[in-house]
Amino acid sequence: MHKKIIVGITQGDTNGIGYEVLIKALADTRINEMCTPVIYGSSRLLGYYKKLCAGVENFNVHITQSASDLHFKMVNLIPCVSDQFIAEPGKMTREGAQAAMQSLERAVEDLRSGKIQVLVTAPFNKQGMNREGFVFPGHTEYLGNAFGVSSPLMMLCSYGLRVGVVTGHIPLSRVPAELTKEKIVQKIRLMDDTLKKDFTIIQPRIAVLGLNPHAGDGGLIGTEEGQIILPAIEEVNQSGILAFGPYPADGFFAAAGYRKFDAVLAMYHDQGLSPFKALSFSQGVNFTAGLPVIRTSPDHGTAYRLAGEDKASAESMLAAIFMACDIYRTRRRNQAITGGVHEG
Repeated sequence: MHKKIIVGITQGDTNGIGYEVLIKALADTRINEMCTPVIYGSSRLLGYYKKLCAGVENFNVHITQSASDLHFKMVNLIPCVSDQFIAEPGKMTREGAQAAMQSLERAVEDLRSGKIQVLVTAPFNKQGMNREGFVFPGHTEYLGNAFGVSSPLMMLCSYGLRVGVVTGHIPLSRVPAELTKEKIVQKIRLMDDTLKKDFTIIQPRIAVLGLNPHAGDGGLIGTEEGQIILPAIEEVNQSGILAFGPYPADGFFAAAGYRKFDAVLAMYHDQGLSPFKALSFSQGVNFTAGLPVIRTSPDHGTAYRLAGEDKASAESMLAAIFMACDIYRTRRRNQAITGGVHEG
């Protein structure tokens, strides 16, 4: 019986670095030992970018119309994008966004039906997607809606550092109004749960950052810390969650304070992602916590400036595939222990 994890992978924007990092990652001999990859995209586009990737050999692809008919010892590709699409590396085009949307929709359909077991998403261009009618700020919100989760948690993960955000893809001007005690409590609880369930940390220690410079400086630079963030921390502490803070964001990362904790909860997108990418960019993984399914992605964007140049690193894509498989195995083990599920 086939026991390797079936990993669905979306192609992302056809004009970004998605195909290049996919090809380089899937050419790694470790991939077919641990999982069965299924690309949702175009054989023509795959062939085009494969020619641009020097040193990629023995990269054989099984083209199939359904995830129910896979070759378990090869990379599989499900054509769900018109072969009329032409690659224009480095350009934001309607076709590139349309192809990304079609790939994502087909992969999520198969994820929902159980034909694939985890999902790894290559990057798309949010502006281009929005122009084509994609109404969500990003993958996180789209997947939350697709699986009935109103407020999933975006977490960036690497070896030694995990960062989540209370508010995600919204304008900075809206952040203070969006922050509530209830929302912060919900995100801390979700982070604590995923650290236990998906990362096997028995008693996680969570650092919570302040919103304002110097974490408000006792109310001199802002009151959110005292009125919203600290009460949220105190509430979760009462239920046994080890959350600490609020900490000033600048000194916290500069002094490597994050090393004392299992995860960090930032108040807004760039407060958490800027230091994360500075510290862990090459191997960072974006993980959507709180979903009933597993989704990861590399922590970079379409990188149009590198597209078609064979310069993009596959490290983050590889890390995303490995992490998706690790979390899947962890959840299966937990189910087997708590619910009597037979593994295999």
